[in-house]
Amino acid sequence: MAAAGGEASSQSNCGDDLFQAFYSEVKQIEKRDSVLTPKQQIERLLRPGSSYFNLNPFEVLQIDPDVTDEEIKKRFRQLSILVHPDKNQDDPDRAQKAFEAVDKAYKLLLDQDQKKRAIDVIHAGKEYVEHMMKEKRKQLKKEGKPTIVEEDDPEMFRQAVYKQTMKLFAELEIKRKEREAKEMHERKRQREEEIETQEKAKREREWQKNFEETRDGRVDSWRNFQAKGKNKKEKNRTFLKPPKVKMEQRE
Repeated sequence: MAAAGGEASSQSNCGDDLFQAFYSEVKQIEKRDSVLTPKQQIERLLRPGSSYFNLNPFEVLQIDPDVTDEEIKKRFRQLSILVHPDKNQDDPDRAQKAFEAVDKAYKLLLDQDQKKRAIDVIHAGKEYVEHMMKEKRKQLKKEGKPTIVEEDDPEMFRQAVYKQTMKLFAELEIKRKEREAKEMHERKRQREEEIETQEKAKREREWQKNFEETRDGRVDSWRNFQAKGKNKKEKNRTFLKPPKVKMEQRE
């Protein structure tokens, strides 16, 4: 049991070391990319698949999840100046899209709840990769093979965490869009029901109004009809005449 505990602890420490190596490399990449020209930054932000890559606000701003709010503001100012349409008048449309991606990421990180969710997704990606590494080691041990997996290489670990993080962000975005579509459909259905109810009430009010307005006319028509019927009966009434009496002639 002690050996097993020691092995688990060793694997946990190994995972932490790999993650630290991963972020160390990320920072090196960020440092390298931070000096990209405006055109290169625009290309980075609008590369194929950017609609999913840019879901990670830390990826957009090229910053570490543990940076301070002041560092986030500083990086936003630097990057927004680089890609601003006024600074890229030879390609203003693409610059505008890149600027919007930077602005969106910055505003998201200003919201502490949204920032926490983004950090949670990154941690979830790391934990998933570490879990899969443990499962692979278990399987290799069961097969009597060396318990070395490809993610033991810091570069492979970095790529695995990056891919899993992007996948998680994409899945959350798809769910958000599905939820939005469902809510929009429900709002539309409710609105249609409200309109139908309003139209039905309007038809009933109009019918009642017409009924009230024509009531006197209907009453007069009925009275006239009754009067005409009465006069007709009186005209058709016949009186029996008494028979003529013959006078007798006396001789």
